[in-house]
Amino acid sequence: MKLKSLTLAAVMIGGVAYAAEVAPTEVAFDEYGAVEASLTGKPGDPAAGAMVVGSKSAGNCVACHAVSALSDIPFHGEVGPTLDGAGDRWSEAELRGLMVNAKKTFDGTVMPAFYKTDGFTRPGDGYTGKAAGADLPPLLSAEQIEDVVAFLVTLKEE
Repeated sequence: MKLKSLTLAAVMIGGVAYAAEVAPTEVAFDEYGAVEASLTGKPGDPAAGAMVVGSKSAGNCVACHAVSALSDIPFHGEVGPTLDGAGDRWSEAELRGLMVNAKKTFDGTVMPAFYKTDGFTRPGDGYTGKAAGADLPPLLSAEQIEDVVAFLVTLKEE
């Protein structure tokens, strides 16, 4: 009996520690584009999310959005709305949905889908001769999405 309890406890702890990552094709959106479930099963890291938002090699969100909390990063964009107060304007699920695929909420947006791997319109070999043959990898990982969401919810109106 003691061995069964220990095994059950180890399985339960292991299950929490190693929650399955949601694949890009398995993300569940609600009717308004929000994604309730975490993509990783664990909370994101706001500091790591700030790095993704400001990094030109990762999310590069500041190319289109102004973010006062990242004032040390130059050249904030004006294409999208300011992210100041994003944590008050949108819920965590709405922010996650916007990061995964903003077109589910705003049909005509130019914001990229950061966690999408299929369904792209490609010009094909007729133009470049180098069209990708398979699904493309997501722009950001599930963990990076959760980190950005964790950062965005900290951005409150002042």
